[in-house]
This record gives sequence, C-alpha cells and structure tokens, in this order.
Amino acid sequence: MKLNEIVGQLTLIGISGHTLTAQEKKFIIENNISGVVLFARNVAEPKQIFDLCNEIQSLRHQMADKAPLFIGIDMEGGRVHRLKTPFTQWPALKTVGDLDAPTVAYQFALQMGLELMSVGINLDFAPCVDIFNNPKNTVIGDRAVSTDYLMVEKMTSALVRGYSKSGIFSCAKHFPGHGYTVIDSHEELPIEPFDLKRLHDVELVPFKKAFRSKVDMVMTGHISFPNIDPKWPVTLSELFLKKMIKDEFRYRGLIITDDLDMKAMAKHYDKGEIPVRSLEAGADLLLYCNEPDSPPVAIESVVQAVATGRLQKSDLETTHAKVLAAKKEKPGMVNALSFNEAMDVVGHKEHQYLADCLRKKIMPEGIISEHN
Repeated sequence: MKLNEIVGQLTLIGISGHTLTAQEKKFIIENNISGVVLFARNVAEPKQIFDLCNEIQSLRHQMADKAPLFIGIDMEGGRVHRLKTPFTQWPALKTVGDLDAPTVAYQFALQMGLELMSVGINLDFAPCVDIFNNPKNTVIGDRAVSTDYLMVEKMTSALVRGYSKSGIFSCAKHFPGHGYTVIDSHEELPIEPFDLKRLHDVELVPFKKAFRSKVDMVMTGHISFPNIDPKWPVTLSELFLKKMIKDEFRYRGLIITDDLDMKAMAKHYDKGEIPVRSLEAGADLLLYCNEPDSPPVAIESVVQAVATGRLQKSDLETTHAKVLAAKKEKPGMVNALSFNEAMDVVGHKEHQYLADCLRKKIMPEGIISEHN
C-alpha cells in the first residue's frame, strides 16, 4: 500500500456542499481518506443527506482499503445541532443533567444515534463530557451535563451506552476538559493553570468513566496546561496522549484531534508541523473540517516525515490497522435501510416525546429501561 494511502486512512475531511465535487471524490479515492465530516453547509432535508451518505460510502469500492468511511457530525443537542426538522430537535445536554436520570440520558443518546444511523451518519462527535465549572465560559455552557463533575460522570456512562446501542461511533470530548476555559480554541489557544492533581480530581473524572464505558473515540482539546506540559498543548502532547490516555488509562479506542485548522493550532504552529506532531504525540486520527487546502498538506507532510525518519512507517501501519479494526467492529457503518425505512425513524413520535419532556423538565412516562 502507498504511504499516502496509509496516512489517508488516518484522516477525516470536510466537504464543500450538498454533494461531492469531482475533485473531492478524486482526492478521497486516491488518498484512501478515512472519513468525511458534515456541517450545516452539507445537510438540508433527509433525502439529500441520505443520498450524500450513500454517495460517500460508494467511493470505498474504488479505494485501497475498500473500508467503509466514517461519516461524522456534531450532534449534541441545543446549540450544536446540525440536523433540522423533520429530525427530532433535541434540547441541550444540560436538560438531561437537570433530570438526574441515567435512563433518560441513555434514551437521549440512543434515539439521537438511531436517527443519525438511519440516514447513513455513523459517527457522532458526542457526548460532550466537559464540566461547566466556570460561569465565564461561553464555549461550553449548556453543552455540558452539569457544573458538578460527579453528575457529569454519572451521566457519561449512560450516554456512551446509548450511542453504542444505536450502532453509532461515539466520541467523548474535549480531553482533558474544556469546561473551565474562557478563550474559544476556535480563535486562540486557551492556557490553563491546573496541575495533574486538579485534572485527576475534577476534569478527568468523566473521561475515565467514558473510557471504562468503552467510548469509541476521544477528541483532544486544543488547550495548553503549562504546569503539566510546558512545551506542547494537549493535541500535540505525548504526555497527554501517549502517557496519559494510552499508558496510564490503558484506553484502546481511537484518539482523534479536534479540527487542526482551528486558530488555537494555526496561529502558533506551521500547517505541516501540526499533523506530524499530532501523530508523533499519539493521535490516531487527524481531523480537518473547513480548509480544503489543509488535508493535502497534512498527508504530504507526514509522508515527508517518514522519508526523513522523524516518523516510522511501521508506527503508521500499526495505527492504520487499529483504525480498520475499529471499523470492522461496527458492522452497520454502511446504511442498510431504504429511504422509506429511514423516514420511519427520523422524527419518531417517541423521540419527539422525549425531547419535549426534556424541554419541559419533566420525567417521561413509561420510558424504556436501558436494560430491556
């Protein structure tokens, strides 16, 4: 296999519109790209989304690995909610925490996941397991379950299990915790004063629970903790990714970066250095959301890093095998439903009922237990 194809299987990219352009198809096929991330610019009504996902998955037959592609989206509920009506309009995650009922959290994730899977979206960048422990933080706010780390921990397991039951890939974010930051990492690199003890006592508690609950992925936060790693922010830090996530916590799922074009990265590091250092630090998947020029630069930079001996091809091959193994564990990555069958799931009355109960802050009656 060509080296660019190995690196491509470690890369997720954004696309420009409601269908793939000829250039996007060519790039995905030639570089064996691992997956696509959908944003508001890519999603309209259910049939368009259904057709787009089928179009994306059809490319696999022409690709080196012949593997299904990740089709990811940010669907948390509330402010971070890409899909419009007739999809169920889920309220913010805080409403789940307010009810203090893990069974409700489980159903929230399960039902959301089922709607995504029905149209072909197989990866949700959720749950957000940050703790909203700084009222000045406008980035997280009601995206968090609670201001109480124990409440976030309590709901994390139920959320992960719900997504897992739906068949979708889940992704805990933003490691090791974005709930205290005031600066938005889309605009600048947040710098936090905490030491390891503080992170272990508070911020990391829900992540540890997510790992024990077998969350499929964890997303790195673009945050600097100079009292822990004085040189590198988390996404580029071997201390956080290899030594903490992989060695200390023994997490065997996939580590995916947050968008590597966010200004927390782009303002401080060279575009070609970022993907190389991320992989060097222990990331398994590189995420590029909005800049079409960046993925080609990333792939070429990693290929050159192997040529110079900075990265080892054998290490990339190991990560490549890990990604393929994760995909094989999810047999439903390629949507098997017809569009009519999908529309029986989208906006289902039981999903609408649960969403309404959450908005009204009342316990739903007769909710199915996660153990049934």
